[in-house]
Amino acid sequence: MNLDALYSELTLKPTAKVALVVLDGVGDIATREQGYLTPLEAAVTPNLDALAKDSAQGRLIPIAPGITPGSGPGHLGLFGYDPLEFQVGRGVIEALGLGLELKAGDVAARANFCTIDAKGIVTDRRAGRIDTKVCEELCALLAQKVTKVGDAEVIIKAGKGHRFVVIFRGKGLEGPLADADPHREGFAIPQATPVDPKSAKAKKAAKLVAEFYKAALPIIAQKKPANGFLLRGIAHQPEIPLFKDRYGMRPACIAVYPMYKGLAQLVGMTKLEGSQTIAEEFERYLAEYDNYDYFFIHFKYTDMYGEDGNFAAKKKAIEEFDAALPILLRKKPDVLAITGDHSTPCAMKGHSWHPQPVMLQSLCSGSDKLQRFTETGANSGSLGIIEAKYLIRLMQANAKMFDKFGA
Repeated sequence: MNLDALYSELTLKPTAKVALVVLDGVGDIATREQGYLTPLEAAVTPNLDALAKDSAQGRLIPIAPGITPGSGPGHLGLFGYDPLEFQVGRGVIEALGLGLELKAGDVAARANFCTIDAKGIVTDRRAGRIDTKVCEELCALLAQKVTKVGDAEVIIKAGKGHRFVVIFRGKGLEGPLADADPHREGFAIPQATPVDPKSAKAKKAAKLVAEFYKAALPIIAQKKPANGFLLRGIAHQPEIPLFKDRYGMRPACIAVYPMYKGLAQLVGMTKLEGSQTIAEEFERYLAEYDNYDYFFIHFKYTDMYGEDGNFAAKKKAIEEFDAALPILLRKKPDVLAITGDHSTPCAMKGHSWHPQPVMLQSLCSGSDKLQRFTETGANSGSLGIIEAKYLIRLMQANAKMFDKFGA
């Protein structure tokens, strides 16, 4: 029997509140330069420590050993969807998160403003992390000047910071395309090419992307520092089972950044909008406690500072999260999981394949007798090292949502 089918057969009506709290990219590695500590180990976290004493811990493999995940696959795994089976372009996720409606045949790309030199070499992939206001002004300029390429309509919408979305709306289009992004400084922007070279629709989409670059780059060429842009996750929206049908729970998402709202929307979670800080997110959870069975709450800044290689800032972000945690605990969910979607080691300045730590607490979880929530402690936890896609099944089990299997 298919394992998902078995879980569905055993699933009972939920009677507990379940919450997944994601500190994006929280996992890290200890290095000599960091005093052999990770940011989690260096941070002062009295509230996480108190939870740890009554929790089970372990490590999650986001995709498979050695594979570094993007944020999309990382979160889909946490939601229980096998990232290798359900592959979703980042552009689709970002577009949904910004409230854009995707139609059949739309191809969406997640974009970063960047800095390029006179030779077209990318010198800063994030254009110094320009303010959202600057991004909005640049997007408005591009949207005014480039409304169409070929026979396709072009839709541009600003996100947060240096991020924005581009949608190509026309006939005979599909993805995915390889990224128009070198993924590191010191290289030119590559052309977006079809992942499936036999797909005529993907070839057409790639041609439109090339035409868009040709039309749009001259418009911002004199802007500083954002005089270029990168496109990635160029794809169309796939079919994916809804969360409530798959797990029998009414789900809600509380997140600040569009991408994570988009991921939640993709699987049918209700987006609870308006929060800007982790304290406000926890307050929104309290306000909506009675309306949903499952809450996904997202915290971004651990990942952001990990990508910057800023150990002190990542440590501080963890401490700020910890300081807000008592708000959530005013109505502590019956099952609480705290983890990351992947690791973002400061020493690597990017996502990595290292398993992220996870802490799971419920009346059924038991205690691993660990005093803190850290990577080192999680290594000895009773959850062991498991694939991220099984976390939600453990959460359901701790919520007593499964009937017994067999006689």
